[in-house]
Formats: sequence, C-alpha cells, structure tokens
Amino acid sequence: MKHAAEKITVKDLSMAYGDFVVMQSLNFTVKRGEVKVIMGGSGCGKSTLLKHMIGLERSSVGGIYYDGELFKPDETVGDVFCKRFGVLFQAGALWSSMTVSENVALPLESYTRLSAGEIREVVEFKLSLVGLAGFGHRYPSELSGGMRKRAGLARAIALDPQILFFDEPSAGLDPLSSRRLDDLILELRDALGATVVVVTHELASIFAIADSALFLDAETKTALCDGNPNDLIDDTSIDPKVRDFLKRGQLSDAERDRAKD
Repeated sequence: MKHAAEKITVKDLSMAYGDFVVMQSLNFTVKRGEVKVIMGGSGCGKSTLLKHMIGLERSSVGGIYYDGELFKPDETVGDVFCKRFGVLFQAGALWSSMTVSENVALPLESYTRLSAGEIREVVEFKLSLVGLAGFGHRYPSELSGGMRKRAGLARAIALDPQILFFDEPSAGLDPLSSRRLDDLILELRDALGATVVVVTHELASIFAIADSALFLDAETKTALCDGNPNDLIDDTSIDPKVRDFLKRGQLSDAERDRAKD
C-alpha cells in the first residue's frame, strides 16, 4: 500500500519520569492511512509513547509533529489536535454510570453543535459500524469484554477522527474476539481513511494488521527497528532480539549468543 505523505513525525523524542529515562532519541514516521504497531517487551515504554503521542505526557526532549505541525498539548492548539484523535484505551475507559449510547454521545455533545436528534442518529450509526446495533441502552457492566472494547471503539470514532490510537486492544480477549477486533480495526481504517497507531504485544495482531512495526527495547532505551513484521522476522541484519520477540523465543542458541554480544 502506498501512502501520499507522512501523517505523524516523531523527532528526537526522549521520555523520562524524573531521572529515570524510559526511551531516548526516538525517530520514526507514520504515513497517512498506515497501521503502525508499537511493539516490544513489558516495561519498554509502549504505552508511555502512546500517552506522549496523544498529549497525556510531556516529552523531556524532542517533539511530535502532525501534518508537519508541532503538537503542543498544553496550548490551545492541543484541543484542535485532540478533536482529530480517537483513542481506545486498554480497559475501554467507558463511564460506568452512562449507557453505551450516552458514552458514545459524549464527544459529540462536547465538540459539536449537533441537535439531540442528530446526535442520536450518529450514535446509532457508530454502534452499527462496530456491531453493537441495539445495545445502546445497556450499561458497560452488562457487556462482555469484547463488546466493551467495541463500545469504546464506537466512542473513539464518534467524531470521525483522522488518527486512531489503540492501547493493547486485544488484552483480555479470547483469540476469536481478538481476530474480529483486528478485522474491525482494518475495516474502520479503510472506511474512515484514518491513520492508525496500535500498541500491542500480541503476535497474531501484529502480523494481521501492521503495515509497519516499531520495536522498543528496554535495555538500550531506544527503537531497534521499524519495518513490516513479515520482513523483520527473517531479516538477519537486524538485532536478534527483534526476531526472537517475533518468533516467541524460537531463535537458535547461536542467534541468541549474537544478541548478547
């Protein structure tokens, strides 16, 4: 798939909590219409990077650019950017006191001038897109884990965002539900013409949806590679730790020895 331009550019980004450095000198791009997966082992900074990309965390060095414009979440322009984002958090982050329809309606009520009737129509449409038509009257506690994910996704796409962010979307789902969610992510990417960034460690999802994947390494505190996972898995020129991750520990002893050198 060819992309016309870079939608997101991360330049010399360093992330830290006080004196503790999470990642340093990150440089990568996400092309328009691309599905970019951020992968790596536990504690490498995947979710922290996503928080920086949506403005929940501040970078210590470097910056993030959207369509060539520096993202400054602490300024008025941050609200403008955030209206272009749709975010599905790991646990769905639905308001438990609201029905599914009320959760999906919330961003429409906050950021548009649509009438109540128009909002109801949009909510019904978004719920139908994620396979939840007829479930709008239910509360999150009345849904299965997979349904809550889809309800969160319906809210994430309420404003027809240009960019969708997912934090471990398959976490807690059975393999079949996970596969259905992967398919839904691709369908929505195509339907909305959106650019997608996904944080995940699930191999099936990585190979199913990623146009490119960025591997974060906790030991070196930087990205070891960025490319299509189907190419990376057999690329002997990259760090063996990447291939060991993609093969779930199936590298030979000789390859692992080289990774330690």
